[in-house]
Amino acid sequence: MTPQLEGGTAFITGGNGGLGGEFARQLLERGARRVYAADLTAAPSADPRIVPLEVDVTDRASIARAAAAAGDVDLVINNAGITVREPLSAQDMSIVRRIFDVNFFGAVDVVQEFAPVLARNGGGALVDVCSIMSWNARSGAYSAAKAALWSATNSFRLELAAQGTHVMGLYLTYTKTPLTVALDQSTMNDPVDVVRAALDGLARGELEVLADDDTRAARAGLSGPVDALYPELSAR
Repeated sequence: MTPQLEGGTAFITGGNGGLGGEFARQLLERGARRVYAADLTAAPSADPRIVPLEVDVTDRASIARAAAAAGDVDLVINNAGITVREPLSAQDMSIVRRIFDVNFFGAVDVVQEFAPVLARNGGGALVDVCSIMSWNARSGAYSAAKAALWSATNSFRLELAAQGTHVMGLYLTYTKTPLTVALDQSTMNDPVDVVRAALDGLARGELEVLADDDTRAARAGLSGPVDALYPELSAR
């Protein structure tokens, strides 16, 4: 079933800025009726079609309240995320757990709370914002959490098909958002391009959207040997 964006209602975690804010803008541009922008702070909007919700994705009760308030949703975008670039082998476990709580367990909690909402509204769609780091281990706990989300997204796709929910994974490399502001990268994706590719893919009913050349190369490289993925191993 191909999701219909025009006239729909979306719930976006991390919806105040970065990719989340761009998702809200482009969805409304494409004719969405309402967007629930969920974040730690319910930032007011001048656009009455944007409904701010205070949601902590690490708090299941907070997500449940959002699901009750946003009962007309037919599109859920799991976008909230954090990262800390430290070696997993030496990283403080409180930080590791925090990264998983936001990037993985929070996303799973959102799906569990909103899947019944989507079912009541005809199935709708779920988009998990994953990462090139789902297939690249160079970002420690963040990579591990995004790899887990990739696997969970495949599980959601299989499990929610019976209720008519289309599940799509969005994969991208470094993109200009508040999450990447401290990173030293010469080139980054523009959020406008990433979201446009995501929504175009969703409208076509795609299962995965690979938003840039680096991500497409990383996905294709999964069939190769491990030392091809990590050339530094061959130099030993």
